[in-house]
Amino acid sequence: MSTNTHAQTAVITGGSKGIGLGIAHALASAGYNIVIAARDRAALAEAEKQIAQSGAGVMASAVDVRDYAAVEKLMQDAAGRFGGIDVLVNNAGVGRFAAVDEMSLDDWHTVIDTNLNAAFYCTRAALPYLRKSPNAYVINISSLAGKNWFAGGAAYCASKAGLNAFSESLMQDVRQHDIRVSYVMPGSVNTAFNFMGSAQADWKLTAEDVAEVVLDLVRTNTRALASRVEMRPSKPR
Repeated sequence: MSTNTHAQTAVITGGSKGIGLGIAHALASAGYNIVIAARDRAALAEAEKQIAQSGAGVMASAVDVRDYAAVEKLMQDAAGRFGGIDVLVNNAGVGRFAAVDEMSLDDWHTVIDTNLNAAFYCTRAALPYLRKSPNAYVINISSLAGKNWFAGGAAYCASKAGLNAFSESLMQDVRQHDIRVSYVMPGSVNTAFNFMGSAQADWKLTAEDVAEVVLDLVRTNTRALASRVEMRPSKPR
């Protein structure tokens, strides 16, 4: 595996499959070093192999992003391997869906800890490295569920609404330090992560659609900031 300390480096959580893997491929094709983090070691190994074929520097790390000490080590290792961190994509997410009176405490905490707390952990741990980058960016992958709520989605919707609010406040915290912050809110995406019926449908967005938006964001001139991006299938079912 190559290591290019002159290229910019992107850390992507939940990067072994779905939207995260799509983003990793897109940024690798644009010349970024790629650090992917996830819990599934087998999926990580396969994703690392795929990304390496592009010639990009790549590091795969088995990390539970709900563990702050593990997240701190991830950022230290990423910066040590590639000389810094320029882009953080907080993409790791899970869904547990049930009416409030039927949802277990474990499921509630799993969703909030993964979708919201982990974004805070990763961002906090990455900020010392991002402040050293001339083109720093934090991109949080949220969901239209963060503003369009539905029955059975209390935990998921709350986590994404919280992520949206976190992103807005973070943007104001760091904008004067030359760190841009955006959050992307996709609607129905044609991946294995799905809660609205059948997983596969031609009308849905793809992981590549979301990745293209992320690539557009990081390529935008640093004087400009699209702080919130809503994405929908253009012709839904």
